Amino acid sequence: MAAYILKRLLLMIPTLFGIMLITFVVTQFVPGGPVEQLVAQLQSHGAQGQEASSGVAGLYRGAKGLDEERLNELKALYGFDKPAHQRFYEMILNYISFDLGESHFHQKSVIELIISKLPVSISLGVWTFLITYLTCIPLGIKKAVRDGSRFDVITSTIILIGYAIPGFVLGVLMLVLFGGGSFWDVFPLRGLVSDNWAELPWYQQILDYLWHMVLPITASVVGSFAVMTMLTKNSFIEEIRKQYVLTARAKGVPESKVLYKHVFRNAVIPLVTGFPAAFISAFFAGSLLIEQIFSLDGLGLLAYESVIQRDYPVVMGSLYIFTMLGLIAKLITDISYVLIDPRIQFESLDNR
Repeated sequence: MAAYILKRLLLMIPTLFGIMLITFVVTQFVPGGPVEQLVAQLQSHGAQGQEASSGVAGLYRGAKGLDEERLNELKALYGFDKPAHQRFYEMILNYISFDLGESHFHQKSVIELIISKLPVSISLGVWTFLITYLTCIPLGIKKAVRDGSRFDVITSTIILIGYAIPGFVLGVLMLVLFGGGSFWDVFPLRGLVSDNWAELPWYQQILDYLWHMVLPITASVVGSFAVMTMLTKNSFIEEIRKQYVLTARAKGVPESKVLYKHVFRNAVIPLVTGFPAAFISAFFAGSLLIEQIFSLDGLGLLAYESVIQRDYPVVMGSLYIFTMLGLIAKLITDISYVLIDPRIQFESLDNR
């Protein structure tokens, strides 16, 4: 196992390097970079005597615009005065020590920006992950045991309807119904907590936080119920129909023991081994539309704004962190395969 883990860790280095290199090359050909955007801001605000950015005060010269010397100063300010290969080399060296640079537009370090958005991503991701797994696995087992029954048909219909409704559409509908729109004022419209949250007692702070999470979490999880529930159901049905289950039943083993001791152990393998990747994905993959609808400033909105503004340090820095975590999650998934099912060997994982 140690040799396999070391091999995978060494393979992560070129994989991570390749992803960063491809993304860096693509960004070099995207028009409207941070320098061009800042020049446009300076020109639009210069006539009114306004400063577009605190870091570029004095670069704009009114009707004269930006001459070549001033433009070179602006490029040097953002590091674009160096060749592309040198900028990439310096970026990788900084990333090794987790120095992700500073945002061109937020005047903060990329690490500070990511950390400031984590409360929203943690709230959406962790609750979505927990509710999905804790609901779908028992429901999928029940559907597998009662396959073809009225319960199976009704629940399948409900979760498929929920799957067909986009999360942002459901979010808007719930805001209209329960957010003080045209019907009932039950849940808050925006934010992670109330404005007076810091003044509340600790137990009211918890309730206030949970109350704010009801609508966005509901909009996030409903669509994911169908996939996980049907995956659980099909996995259990496949195990129930195998010969060892028929043999156990023929020997008079109680049905509950057959289901939860024999079938459960084998059927849950594809679900449990997906935990690491699903957790990382839910933790960091913020939903832009959900965040916009419920006014939640999370990583999804940060990623969108950084791409629109060509804020390359944020784009590259967040990609570096998320890619590294994704590769680690994949390694943990492979390790969990072997820990849960001893029949699987690391040599077979190498040949997948």
